[in-house]
Amino acid sequence: MRITGYRTLTTVQEWGRPVGDANGVFADGVTSVPIVVVETDEGITGVGLGPHGDIERIFAAIDGEDPRAVTTLYDRMLRQTFKAGHAGTVFGTIGALDTALWDIKAQAAGQPLWRLLGGRDRRVPAYASGLDIGLDDDELAATYEVYARHGLRAAKLKGGLDIERDLHRLHLVRDVLTEAGHGQRPGLMLDVNEAWTRKQAVRHVCELERALDLAWIEEPVRRWDAEGLAVVGRGIQASVATGENLTGLEQYRPLIAAAAVDVVQMAAVWGVTHFLRVSALAHAYDLPVSPIGNSPVGLLHAATSVPNHMVSELQDLHPPRGVTLDLHVEDGAFVLGDSPGLGVTVAEEEIRGAQRRPDVPTPDGPNVRPERAGRRLLAVADRAPVGPRPHVTPLPGTPAHTHDGVPSAARH
Repeated sequence: MRITGYRTLTTVQEWGRPVGDANGVFADGVTSVPIVVVETDEGITGVGLGPHGDIERIFAAIDGEDPRAVTTLYDRMLRQTFKAGHAGTVFGTIGALDTALWDIKAQAAGQPLWRLLGGRDRRVPAYASGLDIGLDDDELAATYEVYARHGLRAAKLKGGLDIERDLHRLHLVRDVLTEAGHGQRPGLMLDVNEAWTRKQAVRHVCELERALDLAWIEEPVRRWDAEGLAVVGRGIQASVATGENLTGLEQYRPLIAAAAVDVVQMAAVWGVTHFLRVSALAHAYDLPVSPIGNSPVGLLHAATSVPNHMVSELQDLHPPRGVTLDLHVEDGAFVLGDSPGLGVTVAEEEIRGAQRRPDVPTPDGPNVRPERAGRRLLAVADRAPVGPRPHVTPLPGTPAHTHDGVPSAARH
């Protein structure tokens, strides 16, 4: 079998609610989802969800190769970017191609990827993550009630701009999940997306911990600040989680060496091989791992095969437009199917006809760091936007009479 070519697509995720974090919000609830499709001479195609940056140069490293040699082809792609480096979207492109190759390898073997990688249990524990900083209280409660109906009993909220507001919102979601769990105390996490200095982080989290038990605080300071993350970790009770924006083992080493991370995270777009290697590194230090991303299907398959997987992020209960996934959510877990490969089907004509968000970041969105991040003295006023709620199609298991999984009477 030989790799013969690739195709790129960009579809959209229609959240049906504003989504964002301390850095900004997409008020219309629409985000871009890039896709790479890798072709072979035997008619098997593999799908990877991730960027297309510099793809012609990177694809040259694997063109004409046997796609089943996935891990060595991954290293060939890294070497292809040696001089310019492999950070950012380039690393995402490598990850998307890598995931597509794993998809091909498992399809050729006639097995779902989770089984090919050595997984025994198709269930992957999940936590709810609504990218919810733009929601008001009613919307927030309604959103997490949907997650609760799918059995999720742990939740990660976005925050970091106002201690009192974070405390109020965490209590609100705690009550929703406690009621759904018949009194069982839920797991709660807070993600501030690098919005603080070291002292701000310790002060903010310690104040929250006077009233709440936080499982972890995510990206409290800049992603590369090993010393700062360690200072935060020593000053609070919660674990420090980070890693979704790190690209390559070399960026994890200083954090682990400084005891700066307690929960090691990897973004879905960085690919399966990256996840497996970081998981092995973390396991050597007895650290748990947790995948991040809206469509982490490749990492969900891989998570079944590593001994230190803790929990995976579940952001939305429906896939991107034109994408079908052979998985469903029940009893607080992703449940992977038996389709060979990743179990991802792409309706290319539907995607090509879909409206897409421009690739240029907008200053009010979460992809642009605010000018005053880390230098705010006062709390930021509530700026929850109100935008259009586009129609979406839910995953299997979401009641058909709902909009984005929320009954019409409680639409948000």
